[in-house]
Amino acid sequence: MTPLFLGMAGTELSDAERSFFRDLDPAGYILFKRNVADRAQLRALTDALRAIAGRDDLPILIDQEGGRVARMQPPEWPAFPKAELFDRLYDIAPMTAIEAARHNAQAIAATLAEVGITVDCLPLLDVRQPGAHDIIGDRALGAEPLRVAAMGRAVIEGLRAGGVVGVVKHVPGHGRAMADSHVELPVIDADAAALETDLAPFVALNDAPMAMTAHVVYPAWDAAECASLSASVIGGIIRGRIGFDGLLMSDDLGMHALTGGFGDRAAGVLAAGCDIALHCSGDMAEMEAIAGAVGPIGDQAHARLDRAMATVAGRRDGSPAEELIAKRDALLAILPA
Repeated sequence: MTPLFLGMAGTELSDAERSFFRDLDPAGYILFKRNVADRAQLRALTDALRAIAGRDDLPILIDQEGGRVARMQPPEWPAFPKAELFDRLYDIAPMTAIEAARHNAQAIAATLAEVGITVDCLPLLDVRQPGAHDIIGDRALGAEPLRVAAMGRAVIEGLRAGGVVGVVKHVPGHGRAMADSHVELPVIDADAAALETDLAPFVALNDAPMAMTAHVVYPAWDAAECASLSASVIGGIIRGRIGFDGLLMSDDLGMHALTGGFGDRAAGVLAAGCDIALHCSGDMAEMEAIAGAVGPIGDQAHARLDRAMATVAGRRDGSPAEELIAKRDALLAILPA
């Protein structure tokens, strides 16, 4: 097995992809809108990936947050609300908001599990900051760390109840960034004392099964490298100060916050301490460059992967998405129009 989560080009695997994936044996895969048509197609695709890997617990990831980040969309699947809606409800009734977030996450999980998806890149634990770039914005669960942590835990629990592993992101915090890391490299100049606010939700949820790094530079900790490429941030802050010992994946290697060849990017995030390098585009030339730069997965990373996937083994309770959505909507109904 190689320490990679990889994308693919379309709604079904090409012969070249099948051969490449069979030879490489990536640790898992990630799906995007380009890979999604309908339930039957998506189930066939995830079944094909699982057959190549020969692993029933194969991580197949997706970004199904709700709001503006949703790879599976109506009319085939329900539209899920943006995180900001639960933040607004928390202002009125905190426990109701937590319960609504849990039902919503379990409903998302029900739609994912039905088509063979096992990991959702959710929840965001980024603490929203006024004036920051809108790349986080209404995707955040709030601007107060304890509320972000409380609702983030509810999301992980809801996903787990539906048989799906949650991924906390973007560790150690993207909420202050003044730039979109898809486009350029953000630098957060806050001092270490101020950054404690950003760390707090991740500390509270340091037992999460998986986490995703931020392609963000924090000069208070490392002025030279973004978190994904910084051994000092990963070792000292994420593993040390936060105390996270779950599976750590990089954010997408294809984002413009990173520079250099794709092999160098993959080797760099793994050398810095990420367990898995994430590559999303499905571009075969990029994937071949990455494959040539990485060795087999390490024992510790493999153990973390197995441990993360074991958190949902036999856990799906079978509640239909429609029933969970109705429960969520009844709780959200107290929000003013």
